[in-house]
Amino acid sequence: MKPKKENSEKRIKKEKPAKTVDDNWILRLYVAGQTPKAITAFTNLKKICEDQLKGKYSIEVIDLLINPKLGSEDQILALPTLVRKLPVPVRKIIGDLSNTERVLVGLDLLPAT
Repeated sequence: MKPKKENSEKRIKKEKPAKTVDDNWILRLYVAGQTPKAITAFTNLKKICEDQLKGKYSIEVIDLLINPKLGSEDQILALPTLVRKLPVPVRKIIGDLSNTERVLVGLDLLPAT
């Protein structure tokens, strides 16, 4: 058995920086026109952002009926789709965002259970 050196290097565990509400959040909501699902998704997203992010966010609504090419950047396959651009990593949530707990977990604002 080798004796321990007193000045041995400590291993530093690299951890993912925790996301906080102090970060600036950039969110994109992809929709196809002003359908009931699209309106519900925007309303739900706005409420979640106001409750959780307290003004530290921006929401960009992209209507793919008007600009269909804009969906290719984020590889949008279903609508409505929410894309979290910042903080990284990019996350996607599909649907009308009515399941608040699922949205919070998807955005890393709530730990998965």
